[in-house]
Amino acid sequence: MNQAWLPDYIYTDGRFQSGRALVCDQSGRIVEISDRVEGAVRLPGRAMLPGMVNAHSHAFQRVIRGRTEYRSQNTSDSFWTWREQMYAAATTLTPEQIYSASRLAFLEMAMSGITAVGEFHYIHHSPDGTPYSDPNLLAHEVIRAARDVGIRIALLRVAYARAGYQVEPNPRQIRFIESEETYLTNLDQLLSTIDTSDTSDGMAWAGIAPHSVRAVPLDYLKRIVAFANERGLPVHMHVAEQPAEVTACIQEYGRSPVALLDTEGLLSDRFTAVHAVHVTPKAVDALARSGAGVCACPTTERNLGDGVVPADLYFKSAVAVSLGTDSQIQIDLLEDARELEYHLRLQKMERNVLAAGDGTVATRLFDCATVNGAKAIGFDGGKLEPGRPADFFTVDLNDVSIAGWSLDNLLANIVFSLSRTAIRDVVVGGKELDLK
Repeated sequence: MNQAWLPDYIYTDGRFQSGRALVCDQSGRIVEISDRVEGAVRLPGRAMLPGMVNAHSHAFQRVIRGRTEYRSQNTSDSFWTWREQMYAAATTLTPEQIYSASRLAFLEMAMSGITAVGEFHYIHHSPDGTPYSDPNLLAHEVIRAARDVGIRIALLRVAYARAGYQVEPNPRQIRFIESEETYLTNLDQLLSTIDTSDTSDGMAWAGIAPHSVRAVPLDYLKRIVAFANERGLPVHMHVAEQPAEVTACIQEYGRSPVALLDTEGLLSDRFTAVHAVHVTPKAVDALARSGAGVCACPTTERNLGDGVVPADLYFKSAVAVSLGTDSQIQIDLLEDARELEYHLRLQKMERNVLAAGDGTVATRLFDCATVNGAKAIGFDGGKLEPGRPADFFTVDLNDVSIAGWSLDNLLANIVFSLSRTAIRDVVVGGKELDLK
């Protein structure tokens, strides 16, 4: 039996439409968006929008929120000193604690209108580095957490081989590191398990995530990307997040990270470069030619002092930009969307930097949080239209954060001003989530 919802407005075909109901079938797919409203669940005073997609998450890092916001004993604090504090948590968490931290992060995501997540998962072993009897135990715990909350998850299993080029092994990374053979064996097992378990309903799937050029040597990287290409899997990788990473890559390979990926034929339309902050116009062109995307994580990037993602260059070259909450210092994808623009305003001392040809900014930013994120994690969501999943959230049109809106600026009000407390219903696959 079909199910239908009738809000005051539905955001579809790039605009808000009134007097229309969204109808989905028993499989949770949208059948139609119709003027016929018989039997629809009425949602007065609300606007319906496609569920947002968080393309880059480290769920376990939710446990260190607020714990790194003080001056350490180092001469100065940076990404690298923060990383040591993050490792302190990563080396101690039990499987049940990883489940609990992930469930908390995913619940917060759902409450902010996120209905799907790309989880960049790299804790594989027990705290002393010994593999669990099930080498994917922790991956399954993270998937279980997403399933219990009710959001979709792309488990992007991370490959990690070393501390870096000509860098001594770091004992705090022993939970991450696997050889090529071990990684591919365990990934294949994870793929098989997901395909044959009760998560084979479109709620969970897997992809590969070579951590970075510093953590994965070239031969290893080429082999696992070839595996992903054969299977049609999404590929995510930290790229050019820090200047030190770029410098080390040039020392090892004589090329920057993007140049290395490009010349070795590793970029494709299924590849997402996470962060991609420290890049040249030539690197942007290489990403554009290959069809690769970029996932920006502005809240984390400003929290860690990474730098500003050159989203204006990516937009001009038609590189799809998605968004991620990354370190979970704050979980609010609309905040990440507005920061993508605001960081450039501060840098360039001008406004509406990312405006489209018609002058609008909000539409482009909302696409980053929805359709671009869906593409990045290998998912056909991000839009409300027939044939796509019935994943959506609603906004209270009477919330004080957007008071004074009109139809022509409603999306701009939502993208730039909406408070998370204004989000009401969250539905995934036609099922309303219990967020109490």
